[in-house]
Amino acid sequence: MSRTVVLAYSGGLDTSVCVKWLGEHGYRVVAFMANVGQGEPSAKAVARAKAAGASRVVVRDLRREFVTDYCWPALQAHAVYEGKYLLATALSRPLIAAHLVDVAHRLRASAVAHGCTGKGNDQVRFEVTVRTLDPRLEVLAPVRGWEFTSREQEIDYAKRHGIPIDVSKRSPYSIDQNLWGTSIESGALEDPGTEPPADTYRSIRPPERAARAPAYVTVGFSRGVPTTLNGTPCGPVALVERLNRLGGAHGIGRADLIESRVVGIKSREVYEAPAGTILLEAHQELERLVLDRELLQFKQGVAADYARLVYAGLWLTPLKRALDAFVRETQRRATGAVRLKLFKGTCRVVGRRSPHSLYRERLATYSARDEFDQRAAEGFIKLYGLPYEGSGSD
Repeated sequence: MSRTVVLAYSGGLDTSVCVKWLGEHGYRVVAFMANVGQGEPSAKAVARAKAAGASRVVVRDLRREFVTDYCWPALQAHAVYEGKYLLATALSRPLIAAHLVDVAHRLRASAVAHGCTGKGNDQVRFEVTVRTLDPRLEVLAPVRGWEFTSREQEIDYAKRHGIPIDVSKRSPYSIDQNLWGTSIESGALEDPGTEPPADTYRSIRPPERAARAPAYVTVGFSRGVPTTLNGTPCGPVALVERLNRLGGAHGIGRADLIESRVVGIKSREVYEAPAGTILLEAHQELERLVLDRELLQFKQGVAADYARLVYAGLWLTPLKRALDAFVRETQRRATGAVRLKLFKGTCRVVGRRSPHSLYRERLATYSARDEFDQRAAEGFIKLYGLPYEGSGSD
């Protein structure tokens, strides 16, 4: 009797071959497709899964959940891996894995599967999440152990078994896309000394060919959550989509990174994240306005730890939950509006307002309205420097 396995299915070559390969190894395969903003799974992809032998295809639209429960917390934490990567792919994996487990439970499947390679990060993210949620589920990773050693062998296998793989438009790149951003690797990018070719980028114009006139946009936040654009309420998915289009038109959100993978190797990735770049710039500036110095500086240190946990697939761990609680507390005052100027690849904050602002013009001004008692500074400096008096002499 065959066992049921739920496969995280993308519709590409690897996972299509996985469907047939798992079937040949005694499994009844259910293909699970998640829409996280890469585009609605096409009828062609669903038909491909069935042609490969899937007994059923389950499709779920997870875009709103992805933005509200994964992207917004990462935004509020200012999670950026190694200074450049806004974690788009990394954020989507625990969500997809959680639904993979849910589908497996509903269908009484004994196993789940993915199409990740043995040198990538996604295998870690999928498997750690699955085992955290249900350690009884078997996790299968066909690509790590099957007999194929090249893409060409997979194509031959697909052709022999009548799997309709479109190879005429083959791209040299490996691409993962969702609402929060796009990850691009392989091809010419494997040489770290080579500038990314023009065809590397998916949705962002080169800055030199971006719109000639700048654009201004105002993002409104309520307790750290983006809620309005230019004063108009906007739902989470629509807000990200609009900023992606606007940022892409102005060359905003490109990154070229040599990064440290979970498995220990270095890789070269190109990233696109127009909306994430704009929102991060706005949210950081709002916090500079409303958080006191000690909290602001401590939170900046937390951001790096938060990003590392997300990148490494540790979304559901106790430390991540504890950091979430801290970040939520910091957002109590993060309400206000930030105005940004977008122009030829640059994104600059040009205005910020909040009912919780800690900025006091009467103290900061150098005009006649100045209320700061400058005479108090002398005593402050003496006390401030007291521990260090004479310590610089031999």
